[in-house]
Amino acid sequence: MLTVVGIGPGAAEYLTFQAHRAINDAEILVGGKRQLALFAEFRGETRLLDSDLDGLVVWLSENMAKRIVVLASGDPLIYGIGKRLAAKFPPEQLRIIPGISSVQYLCAKAAVDMNDLWITSSHGREPDFKAIAAHQKVAMVTDTIIGPHVIAQELLKRGLNPTLIIGENLSSADERIHRLRAADVAQSYAMNVVIILNER
Repeated sequence: MLTVVGIGPGAAEYLTFQAHRAINDAEILVGGKRQLALFAEFRGETRLLDSDLDGLVVWLSENMAKRIVVLASGDPLIYGIGKRLAAKFPPEQLRIIPGISSVQYLCAKAAVDMNDLWITSSHGREPDFKAIAAHQKVAMVTDTIIGPHVIAQELLKRGLNPTLIIGENLSSADERIHRLRAADVAQSYAMNVVIILNER
């Protein structure tokens, strides 16, 4: 059985009991370097998750008899690996354990309700800024190329100056949360998620 485990925003205390159980029962843990480092005490086999996702799918298919856990940052189905694996494996071969996403975490920290929240991402993709400008409340998972400053500039170009809530290094010791107008957003931030409030 293949299990995909959402490990939350980063800090171990945000793992669910079910996630802990699945990881403890695994024979093989698959994850990125930062994810695997959270489970340094794991005594089974590990496999580094890299950009070769097609190769990973082939390897997983060949090892389905083993108890494999694929670690996913946040929640596996919010711009995570869960979507790709759900497209490749039937439900009877795949178990997905949800986790607290960075979007949920930041909304809770900033006291922003998630009703009518539109969730998108700039992680490795070009976001639809027209759609972002059209929604009142947007959450974005970002990357190092299209982060808060680029997002703010794109919105300012469209005549908007919304409030951006920028959560850096969420759940870590150096977590920082900023609430700024788009015109005041700085050039760079550490790993982050952004909430955009387009007040009408």
